[in-house]
Order: sequence, then C-alpha cells, then structure tokens
Amino acid sequence: MAVVGAPRASRLAASLLARPRGAPCASLHVSAPRPGPRVALVLSGCGVYDGTEIHEASAALVHLSRAGAAVQMFAPDVAQMHVVDHARGQPADGDSRNVLTESARIARGRITDLARLRAADHDAAIFPGGFGAAKNLSTFAVDGKDCRVLPGVERVLRDFHQAGKPIGLCCIAPVLAAKVLRGVEVTVGHEEDEGGRWPYAGTAEAIRALGATHCAKDVTEAHVDAANKVVTTPAFMCEAELHLVHDGIGAMVREVLRLAGR
Repeated sequence: MAVVGAPRASRLAASLLARPRGAPCASLHVSAPRPGPRVALVLSGCGVYDGTEIHEASAALVHLSRAGAAVQMFAPDVAQMHVVDHARGQPADGDSRNVLTESARIARGRITDLARLRAADHDAAIFPGGFGAAKNLSTFAVDGKDCRVLPGVERVLRDFHQAGKPIGLCCIAPVLAAKVLRGVEVTVGHEEDEGGRWPYAGTAEAIRALGATHCAKDVTEAHVDAANKVVTTPAFMCEAELHLVHDGIGAMVREVLRLAGR
C-alpha cells in the first residue's frame, strides 16, 4: 500500500504547489452554484492586528452559507500598512505583505481583486472587521476622524449605497461607512469602557466626529439603518465570548439579507 500511495501523494503535492493564485481548490464554504442571494465579502488581509479578524470572517461565512447565499470574496491588491507578529503583538520590522495575497488565506484561494467588484453583480456587500479595516482599507488607525478611505473601498460603498443594496459591517469596519456615507447610523457597541469590557468605546466619539450617528448596541445585536440600508454589529469591539460575537454577526447577516429581499 505504501508503494502505491506514495506516487499519488507526490502528484497531489505537485499539483498544489503548481496551482496559480486564484485557482479553485477544495473548500468548506464554497459549493456548486445555487439560487440564492449573491453577497460580496470584502477582506483586508489575514489576522486581527494587521488584516481581517478571522473569526469574524468565518462567522459571516457560516451564517451566509446557512442562508444559501452565493459568496464571492474580494480584497484590494495593495500593500499592508505594516505586518504585525501576532505572537508578540508587535510590528515585524522589515516585513511586508500584500492585502490580496493574505486575504486569499481566508478565502482558500478563491479571492478576486476589489477593483473587479461591481454592485450590479451582487445583492449585498459585507465587511468583516479586524484592524485591517482601519489600516489597509482606510487610515483610521492613524488619522482617526481625519482618515482617508481607500478609493476602491469608497467606490464600492458608494456604488452599493446608490444602488439601494444593503451593506453590512462589523467591529471597527463601520468607520468606513461613517466616513463615506455621511449621516449614516452605525454601531461599534457601547460608549463607555465599562471596566474593560468595551476597550474601544472611544470610537463612538470618532464616528460622531465623522458626521455619522452612533447607536449603542450589545455584542449580540445589530443596528439597522433602514434609510441607508446599512447594518452594523460590534463583534470584537467587545471583550466577549466567541459564541456571542458569532450571534451578533448572525443578526447582522440576517438583517442584510432581509434588506436585500432574500
């Protein structure tokens, strides 16, 4: 058996090594095409401190899969602001990574350049959080209320908004909508630290400074701005157990799909 199995293993390894970026591979969250809502998931890298928060992306994918959605993942083809050693929680000096390439880790290789995302091709768009939203999709981590949003991200937000198609954002990602869609209502959770349970509570004030309205919500809740079709949930803005974050993202996904009529 070992003699027969070895060549097969070698062929498998060779095929995986040779597979170009973007080529399909076995996936737990991608299935054959089926009728259902078409949702664009916009990633910002891979890893909470310098990219997409992986648990948030996974939770969104699970809830979308359960709802029968057809998901296509996108990320901008740009360099990360910096690279963080997640074991030390410190920047890795001299290292550099590409947002699209890193996002492909979450997408299991099925990733598309954000430049190709068109609102006409989808029923809704969802932005998971993670510091990548504030570092790679915008400059919020550095500039706060004076931040700039990546032009490609701004285009996507405006296109979906103008088309009347819902946008979901979680964790720190609502600052993107607050910056681009003036007067929008969003939540990043509570507005007081509450003994460390809400360590990023000050973000609510920055959101107001951007001209948006902040609506306090708990980690398991989502806020729906029905007029703008924007749905937000706090996720890891709260020091909460993982299943509570998962439930809040589920609430956000359900409301996004409801607004999409799906």
